[in-house]
Amino acid sequence: MEKEKKRKTGPTCFGYPISIFFIVINEFCERFSYYGMRAVLVLYFTYFLRWDENLSTVIYHTFVALCYLTPILGAIIADSWLGKFKTIIYLSIVYVAGQALMAVSSIHDITDSNKDGTPDSIDVHIAMSMVALILIALGTGGIKPCVAAFGGDQFEEHQDKQRSRFFAIFYLSINAGSLISTIVTPILKAQECGINSKQQCYPLAFGVPAALMVVALLVFISGSGMYKKVAPQGNIMVTFCKCVGFAIKNRYRNRSKQIPKREHWLDWASEKYDERLITQVKMVLRVLVLYIPLPMFWALFDQQGSRWTLQATTMNGDFGGIQIEPEQMQTVNAILIVIMVPIVDGLVYPLIRKCNLNFTPLKRMTVGMFLAAMAFVAAALVQVNIDQTLPKFPSSSQTQLKVINLQSSNLNVIFPGNVPEATILPGMAEGYKTFTTADLKNITVKNNVSQDQIQIDAIAGERQTILVKYSSNKVITDLKKKPEKGKNAIRFVNNWMDTVNVTMGGSHVAELSILENSTYSLVPRGRVNIEVKANGSTCSGESMSFGYGSSYTIIINKCTESSLALDYIEDIQPNTVHMGLQIPQYFILTCGEVVFSVTGLEFSYSQAPSNMKSVLQAGWLLTVAVGNIVVLIVAGAGQLSEQWAEYVLFASLLVAVCIIFSVMAYFYTYVDPVEIEAQFDEKEKKEKEMDSKAYENGDGPYSQTKM
Repeated sequence: MEKEKKRKTGPTCFGYPISIFFIVINEFCERFSYYGMRAVLVLYFTYFLRWDENLSTVIYHTFVALCYLTPILGAIIADSWLGKFKTIIYLSIVYVAGQALMAVSSIHDITDSNKDGTPDSIDVHIAMSMVALILIALGTGGIKPCVAAFGGDQFEEHQDKQRSRFFAIFYLSINAGSLISTIVTPILKAQECGINSKQQCYPLAFGVPAALMVVALLVFISGSGMYKKVAPQGNIMVTFCKCVGFAIKNRYRNRSKQIPKREHWLDWASEKYDERLITQVKMVLRVLVLYIPLPMFWALFDQQGSRWTLQATTMNGDFGGIQIEPEQMQTVNAILIVIMVPIVDGLVYPLIRKCNLNFTPLKRMTVGMFLAAMAFVAAALVQVNIDQTLPKFPSSSQTQLKVINLQSSNLNVIFPGNVPEATILPGMAEGYKTFTTADLKNITVKNNVSQDQIQIDAIAGERQTILVKYSSNKVITDLKKKPEKGKNAIRFVNNWMDTVNVTMGGSHVAELSILENSTYSLVPRGRVNIEVKANGSTCSGESMSFGYGSSYTIIINKCTESSLALDYIEDIQPNTVHMGLQIPQYFILTCGEVVFSVTGLEFSYSQAPSNMKSVLQAGWLLTVAVGNIVVLIVAGAGQLSEQWAEYVLFASLLVAVCIIFSVMAYFYTYVDPVEIEAQFDEKEKKEKEMDSKAYENGDGPYSQTKM
């Protein structure tokens, strides 16, 4: 008997089952795989598949929503068919296949028959990517409700403290995997790889997460002999739904006032279902009702990967010797989680208990929701600062015009309408002037010698520049949005008397005749070498130091063996608001996450009956899916032109939901499912004993005296 008990409980380490360490490592690797892939997903949509930002954001949140909808499927499979252990293994194989296909879909050489570095059939890559994302969503979503619950199953009934600590460690492993992958994957993406041409290495950025998912699967399988595996207890999800449906139908049939009322509407299912199941369904439904307001928290939280990342693209990522990419700012959340979970769990909560404050799980979750709302207020304040530095681009009925003086004397410019006359120094430019496109027909330019009227073919919704050099002039079209990826858009104008050949950063730009301009080339932050060849002479020099997200027109004024004379005209100013200003909003949101999400996981498990834990875990994860759908609905229906206003809208909605949740939490009564089920076990035991005594006394239903 002693041996059997030992085998059942399994080996332990410091009071914890050794099996949970395999589960924690598995979760770390799986989260590395998922968050590593997700970190560059929006950029993959935007820069590889060439979707616009709106479509990329929609598909991103749709994918995340699908990842949190599929836990329902995983819960059904685990609880009614395969059990948690086999469900995790089989769906992990699907997960691995999806990650591998995602890596393959990002290899541009597959359809790049002309070897120009651009896929010839982007539809093939889109199709593979969508299939891969569906497989990943099935895999990661399917195992979500199983892994945490499977870890909780490894503990005995008396190990409440260890189980609570396990959930904290489990959540820590999630964020450790997220932290490392969010740092590493953008670095891998930044590498150049390819067979015929070198491009950003998305195959490596997706391939490493795929490899980590293989490791996760192998680690989980290696602990098989130590796991406490709870057998599936029937199709509990279907039974749950049937019980609720029968109670509603039966109540409707017996709606007559002459029929006595019952204590709870679910008691109308007692004609078909036993009291134990009805009580378990009641426990689950009471928690599911509490879940109704929770999606709003996730609607804000998951915008770290979309809106907040896009906000970072308009900011300066120079942290001294470290250059931070916009998508890497998400690591702030994971870093703070790794630091704060042990602090809150080991210091803050014990301190609150010593102060005799009743900081219940639902109170913690309420505080977490309020903090998330405050984080979006902080994001709105940052956005206001950013908006003050962003260029104002023309509307669809406007044209913006800039004049560059390429001559050696001052240039006076007379604009149409009420725009003041301007005097432009040699090698300088007058900033953009905004006109109604229909009113912009021409401008007048004067110097010491002559006066000319320049005819303009104004293009609605565009920025245009006029190059003026005495009697010669040229109208060129400029950028009307910030350069991609925080890089700098550079173009050249030849103001020298000979044709010039321009090379920048080792890459050939263009051969330019007199007054000709090149197209824009993207260069990273910092200085770059510029080499110009003209009339047999080669001259070179280091450029000015470029920032983030700027655009310049570089005027080549002179090229001799001894010197290279350049003028820099700023078309779009670099990002000036520092990414460090996002840290407060990440800190506040992380504080909210610690007291909301970790507590929610523990609360879901503690309030669930033994045979419905995966169902309640799936319900918890379903709130994340609905939250991502809320983002699409609110952002689409809001039609707000200012991003800061959208942040305030989300914050206001969460505060309103937070108030509703706090009222609901006030009326919630905590239960102990183990104690309730023990009461039913005791009741059933007594009934069996009574039946046994009845047999002994000859009063049983099949006693000899009654046959």
